[in-house]
Amino acid sequence: MLNFINTFFWSGKLKPASGTWGSLAALAVGWSIEHWLGFWPLVLAFVIATVVGFITVPAELKDRPGDDPSEIVIDEVAGLWLAMLFPAVGFYMRDMSMVWPGPVAAFLLFRLFDIWKPSIVGWADRLHTPQGVMLDDLFAGIFAGIGTIVLAALYHIPLILMS
Repeated sequence: MLNFINTFFWSGKLKPASGTWGSLAALAVGWSIEHWLGFWPLVLAFVIATVVGFITVPAELKDRPGDDPSEIVIDEVAGLWLAMLFPAVGFYMRDMSMVWPGPVAAFLLFRLFDIWKPSIVGWADRLHTPQGVMLDDLFAGIFAGIGTIVLAALYHIPLILMS
């Protein structure tokens, strides 16, 4: 059961680039949650994925200290859903469901920061602990969320100025 959860319904077992497959599965599920159920259920899903990840990742890695198997993608799920909350809150404030640029930008930026591991993302990754497995993706999610908002502003500000 731990492996089923940590691989996010076995999406993390897909090769190559299991983190990208897990993130794609998270994108599909997260976007569906937001579209069909709303913003607050996505917030709840993020909280659940994060809490579950902080419980199940250490349990799965208890006999493998310092290990970060690529098939564990519950961290990608939590990180991407965090990134998606940034555009989702903007759409929620306008009483709309997210449209494609927001979640797609969150996904692309999340993968960029998760692979590149700048700053605090890399620090968390270098902890080589189960908590670090979760933290690096949560930090990448924050960076991606902020980046998504910056890109949205860069797109919309010229449109506002021209009108």
